[in-house]
Amino acid sequence: MFTGIIESLGEITEISIEESNRVFFIKSDITSHLQVDQSISHNGICLTVEDIKKDIYKVTAIKETLEKTNARLWNPGDIVNLERSMKMNGRLDGHIVQGHVDGTAICTAKKDKEGSVEFTFEFIELFSPLIIEKGSVCINGVSLTAFSVRKHSFTVAIIPYTFSHTNFKNIMEADVVNIEFDILGKYVQRILALQSK
Repeated sequence: MFTGIIESLGEITEISIEESNRVFFIKSDITSHLQVDQSISHNGICLTVEDIKKDIYKVTAIKETLEKTNARLWNPGDIVNLERSMKMNGRLDGHIVQGHVDGTAICTAKKDKEGSVEFTFEFIELFSPLIIEKGSVCINGVSLTAFSVRKHSFTVAIIPYTFSHTNFKNIMEADVVNIEFDILGKYVQRILALQSK
């Protein structure tokens, strides 16, 4: 379980292919604090630390993860947002994030608003019931508030601190991002679907 508050950035130093999986080697300033078997959010994807050597650790993304997320597009040199799982005795500064990415969205607009940067994202119609005006959404592992919500799109505003401390500064129009919708909306959708049968 995560909060969507990014702790650090990681650089992908190497990628190897193992059957249908991709193995990522990631360099980060939090590596020395990690342990094997620990769950870490990478651009919102929950991956397990498998090995640690100095300042680089290893994680694997399986076929299903690669199909549903932008991990299939990662290359050596790319920067990913990192967050360790939340402590139960701490404050929940973002919102409840599972690290189970629902799919991807495409950046269709990036606008400098003189104090913030607004990003608009488009997503498939399947997810339309899961996002509401001023509701929570997780983009590349970052907890954000959606506005200007339409059937297939929404906008978020990134404050200067978040912009400079996450990989949002690298996102451009046409880039693909990971998206996880609020878990509460998913349960409501499931309940309503069962009641209609």
